Amino acid sequence: MDTLIVILMVLTNTAQFDSHATGVWLEEFAVPHQIFADAGAQTIVASPQGGVVPVDPRSLNDETKRNFAREIELLQSTKKLAEVQLDNVDAIFFPGGHGTMFDLPGNADVQKAIVELYERGEVVSAVCHGPAAFVDVKLSDGRALVEGKKLAAFTDSEERAVQLDGYMPFMLESKLREQGATVETAENFQEKVVVDGKLITGQNPPSSAGVAREILKALAR
Repeated sequence: MDTLIVILMVLTNTAQFDSHATGVWLEEFAVPHQIFADAGAQTIVASPQGGVVPVDPRSLNDETKRNFAREIELLQSTKKLAEVQLDNVDAIFFPGGHGTMFDLPGNADVQKAIVELYERGEVVSAVCHGPAAFVDVKLSDGRALVEGKKLAAFTDSEERAVQLDGYMPFMLESKLREQGATVETAENFQEKVVVDGKLITGQNPPSSAGVAREILKALAR
């Protein structure tokens, strides 16, 4: 990569809902992080509160702990989003995990970063539950960020399949549709990546690598 690109990765601080341990879904952070690093990009790892980002225990096993040891280490000390300088950021990316549904929607710092970067023409991207960050985001002209946009996100069908629909504050696919998005879907847990201009999204964990590659493609143009 000829010029250094900077990708801001924003993750959840939520560790639990009801009796369920949650957090970021490790693959959705670690796989893109490795792809970005291999491409020579600089990453900034942040969260609303800063500090530790919990990992959903269902995304941890011996293989992921071994393959993503560096990424797990990075999650122990993330930057506070409000303290990140956005001037040199070329893309913002929201990995998923059910935790995102609780602390990203409506967060003022999340919304400010999205609007500033989107209206500056930078890449705005997310995978799985990461598009929860887009809920209720309004642009300067008052329109919803997702209005008239094509995107992908964890589907209502997938939420029911993992039997966590009853615990969510809202169903992500339905909420995005309510706010004017066209949500494109694949079969449950099959890869789906959607590119609509500088808005790049993926449906689920298997879409993580595809989203990361599309982000790099967009930044190379």
